Amino acid sequence: MNKIFTALVLCLSISLANAQTKPLTQPFGKVDAADLESKSCDFEKDANAEILFDKAEIYYDANLDLGMERHKRIKIYNTNGKDNANIRIEYYSGNHVEYITGLQAQTINLVNGKPEITKLDKKLVFTERIDKMRSALVFSMPNVKEGSIIEYKYIWNTNSLSNFPDWYFQDKLPTRYSELTTSIPDFLYFKQKANIVQPLIVNTRKDEGRSMGAGTNMTPYTLERNTRGMANVPSLTDEPYMTATTDNLQSIIYQLTSIRPTIGIIKSFSDTWAKVGGILADDEDFGLQLKRKLTGEEAIIAKAKALKTDDQKIQYIFAEVKNTMKWDGVDRWYTNDGTSKAWEKKTGNSAEVNLILYHLLKQAGVKAYPMVVSTREHGKVVPYYTFLYQFNRAVVYIPIDSARNYVLDATNKYNIYNELPDNLLNSDALYIDKEKKQYDMVYLERKDPVRQIVIVRGEVKPDGKMDGTAQISSFGYNRIHTLSRYKTDGEQKYTDYLRENNNNLKVTSLKFDNMEIDTLPLTQNINFNLDLTSSDDNYIYFVPNIFSSLRTNPFLSENRRTDIEFGYRNSYSIIGTYTLPANYKIDALPKSATMTMPDGSITFKRYVAAENGTLMVRYVIDHKSTLYSKDSYPDFREFYKKMYEMLNEQVVLKKS
Repeated sequence: MNKIFTALVLCLSISLANAQTKPLTQPFGKVDAADLESKSCDFEKDANAEILFDKAEIYYDANLDLGMERHKRIKIYNTNGKDNANIRIEYYSGNHVEYITGLQAQTINLVNGKPEITKLDKKLVFTERIDKMRSALVFSMPNVKEGSIIEYKYIWNTNSLSNFPDWYFQDKLPTRYSELTTSIPDFLYFKQKANIVQPLIVNTRKDEGRSMGAGTNMTPYTLERNTRGMANVPSLTDEPYMTATTDNLQSIIYQLTSIRPTIGIIKSFSDTWAKVGGILADDEDFGLQLKRKLTGEEAIIAKAKALKTDDQKIQYIFAEVKNTMKWDGVDRWYTNDGTSKAWEKKTGNSAEVNLILYHLLKQAGVKAYPMVVSTREHGKVVPYYTFLYQFNRAVVYIPIDSARNYVLDATNKYNIYNELPDNLLNSDALYIDKEKKQYDMVYLERKDPVRQIVIVRGEVKPDGKMDGTAQISSFGYNRIHTLSRYKTDGEQKYTDYLRENNNNLKVTSLKFDNMEIDTLPLTQNINFNLDLTSSDDNYIYFVPNIFSSLRTNPFLSENRRTDIEFGYRNSYSIIGTYTLPANYKIDALPKSATMTMPDGSITFKRYVAAENGTLMVRYVIDHKSTLYSKDSYPDFREFYKKMYEMLNEQVVLKKS
C-alpha cells in the first residue's frame, strides 16, 4: 500500500492533539455535559450548528468485502440549525453493491439539568430509490430544538473491494473533530488523492501474521491500520465564483489500483483511462445503448443526410433533440430507462438525452463520439485519479480539426452546437471510440474572451430626470445566459433584473433581436426613464454606468478560502453618451484612467470626454485569466474595490 503522503504534518499534529480540552469522541449515548450546555461553537461563533465529531473506521473482512462503521454527532445551536436534523445517507444499491445496516439514531436534550434521550422510531426511516443504481436512507431526528445534540451511527457494507469510501474532514458546518481509521491488507495497492490544509493527528500501526479465511492458499499478510484526525475544521461556505464544494473540502480519497494476493499473481483495476474507457464501452447502460434503434428515427436521419455540410447536419439534429427531449434534471454518466424508452417518453436523464443525440448523429454520418464529463457543480476531474465516478454526465464529442472541437449537450435548451457548454469548462473529459479502442482525455476550455457590449444614449433633463435608450449585445455564453434567464423568469422578473431592482429606473419597452438565430449576438433594445433622486434645484447627480449588471461588487469579504474561477474570460464594453441640459455645466467629472492587476490578468479602462453639452463615458474590462488563486485574493479584492468605485463614480452638474 502507498505510504502516507507528505502533507501530513506530524509535529503539529501532536501539539494539536495535546491542546484539545474536550473529548475528541465518545461512545454512542454518552454526552459531555459541557456540550449540552454549550451555546456556540468555540472557533466559529456565528455557526447555527456544529459537528462535534464525525468518526469512521473502514476495514476489509476475511472475504475482502469492505465495511465501514460511522458515528456522527451534531450540536444544534439555534432555529436556523434545525435543518441539519434531516439526514440523508446515499449509497449505490444497484445489484446490491452497497447496503446499510445497524442504523441507530437519537436526540439528546438537557432537561432540568439532566440529559433526556429521544430515540428515532425505525418506522420513520425511509428508503428512497433515486434511480436504478442509487438509493438513499432518509429520516428526520425526533424532538429537535435549540440546544439539542443529535447523533446517529450505521454500518455500510459492499461486496466490491474497490468501492472504498471517500472521506471529507471538512463540511458546510464547522467540525470540532473528524477522524478516519483505515485497516488495509498490504497486498492491496491504493492511489490517494488528498486535499489537506490543516495539520492531521496521525497514528499508524501494523499487525503482523494475519491470513485469509480457512482453506485459502493465500500467504500471511500485514494489516496496516492508519488513524487520521483533524480538529477545529472551519465550515466551508459558498463564496462568489468558487468551484464545486467537493473541489475545496479537505479530504482523502482512495482508489484501488491493484491486488497482489499471492506471489506472481497480480490483478489490476481501472488504473488507466484506457481501462475506464473500455469499461464504459461495454457497459449495458452506456456503450451498449449507442446502437439502440429509436422509434421514427428514419425521418430525422434522412433529412440530416440530405443536408450538404456536417455543420448543417449537426445543427439540425442538435435542435431536433433539444426540442424533442426534456431533461429530467438528473445528471448521470449512465442511462436509467435506456435510450429507446427515454425517446418514447420524450424525457430522460443527461446520459439518455445525449446518447440519443450521439446515435442520431452517427446514423447521419457525422464523425461523433460519446464522452463523459463532470459539470462545474460536480467538481473538476483530476487526470491522475482514474476513477469513473469523477464524471456525472454524458455528452457528445465531435473533433473538427486540430484546433477545434464541438462538445454537444442537449440538456440545456439554450446551448449552442458550436459553443462548449460553460458548465463543463476547465476540466478534463473522456471520449470513447470503441471501434478503434481509443479512449482519450480532452481538456475543455475556451481561450477567447466572451463579449458583452452595452450602449446607452440618455438625455438629462433640467428637472432631474433622464430619458434614453440602451442596446445590449450579448455574445456566446452571455447570449445563452440572458436568453435562459428571460425565458425562465418571464418579462417582468427579467426587467427587474435589468433594473437591478432600482425603483427609480423604469423600463418602458424591451425588444429582443436574433432570439432564434444562434449564430448572431442576442440584442436587447430598451427604452427607459430614470429619476435622478439625489438632484436638487442647483445640482444634478447621475452615474453613467447603466444596464451593465456591474453595479454591485461581489468580492466584499475580507477573507477568501477558495480560488476564484469565472469559467471563461469576459470582455465588457460599456459606452454611454449623455446630452446635458443647456442651463447646467459640469461641476465634477470622473477622470479617464487605466488600472491593471499586478500580474496583468485584469485591465480596467475608463475614458471620459465632454464637449458642446455632450458627455461620453466608456468603460472597458478585460479578464485575461479565468482562475485567481485564493493566495492572490488581497490584490484581487483591492483591484475590484477600486474598479467598482470607478464604475459607480458620479457626474455632478451645477446650474449655471
